[in-house]
Amino acid sequence: MAISKNNIAWGIRIVISFLFLLSAVAKLYPSPYFAISTFEVKQLYPMGFSEGFAPYFSRVLIGIELALGFLILQKNFLRSIVVPATILLLAIFTTHLAIETIQNGGNSGNCGCFGSLLPMTPIEAILKNVAAMALLVWLFIIMPKTNEKHDNFWILTTVTLASILALFMLAPIQPLESSFSVSTPEEAVIDTISDTTIDTTKAVIIKDTIKKVEEVKETVKAEMTEPAKHKSGYAQYFSNIDKGRKTLCFFVPGCDHCRDAAKELTEMKKTTKDFPEISIIFMNEEADLIPAFFKYAGAEYPYKIIEVIPFWKVLGSGKDTPGVKYLWNGNDYKYYWGIGDNKFDAADFQKLISKPYSELKK
Repeated sequence: MAISKNNIAWGIRIVISFLFLLSAVAKLYPSPYFAISTFEVKQLYPMGFSEGFAPYFSRVLIGIELALGFLILQKNFLRSIVVPATILLLAIFTTHLAIETIQNGGNSGNCGCFGSLLPMTPIEAILKNVAAMALLVWLFIIMPKTNEKHDNFWILTTVTLASILALFMLAPIQPLESSFSVSTPEEAVIDTISDTTIDTTKAVIIKDTIKKVEEVKETVKAEMTEPAKHKSGYAQYFSNIDKGRKTLCFFVPGCDHCRDAAKELTEMKKTTKDFPEISIIFMNEEADLIPAFFKYAGAEYPYKIIEVIPFWKVLGSGKDTPGVKYLWNGNDYKYYWGIGDNKFDAADFQKLISKPYSELKK
């Protein structure tokens, strides 16, 4: 029995509707504000969107995705507006992904099409979009032309505006936090021996004093067993972070990988003398899980909680959780992040913190 064009058309519409609704909902997982903020930082900021414009663009974009997921199932202006608009949106996404693939490679990373719910590489997303566009072109061809004079345009605008408004209600835009910058060793201030104030009227004293200062500097340089102090940029969170050896962590309370890293650090701390003091910067996402986080880790540590977008900035562009840094007098000697090639390695960290300063010199 042959399948009618009407059944084929409905099958295509249901598939496209499912893809768009899933894409919109997935960008709100596991919670709307966290997911949208992460989408902005990881997808929109690298594209050049400003911090002020990105929150509005992200919510409007996801709202349009949600609206098209519903509108593809109704009949008003389906062939003249809805289907072409859906194809156009997919074409824009595909063009962006193609450019990203050419510039950065498309075999790794998450394109963000389905948020963190269903990670997908740019190449996988391109193939998905091309298949969806092919289905939509087929739908456009087999759909009969109809008289749209009596179609209700208000249905399109109402559904679209309602979907966009829903996004702003689910994830209200929060005021921008004050900027946070982390200085690099080259930019940081180095603490050295202070300049000595000398009576310039006595040339002999000046000469002897300069000689002594130079001798002291040479002695200090020769006998130094730890790096000169630098300003890491994290002192606003932990006042003593730039003093001595420290382990600075960037964790999300509900992140399983973060919990595992914290547990490994606790186990190492129990068996290692003079283990670098542990401090944690938590993302303000599911902060109520922090007690359970420490219970799983096996110990409690000093911590600060910061909002989602500032957290991603502090963590670093292109980086992911869990993040673990080894600092010594504010100097950054190792940074583990994410769950890929740069992920936290307990054995490597153990070797690293056992090294004297002479072996860490660059």
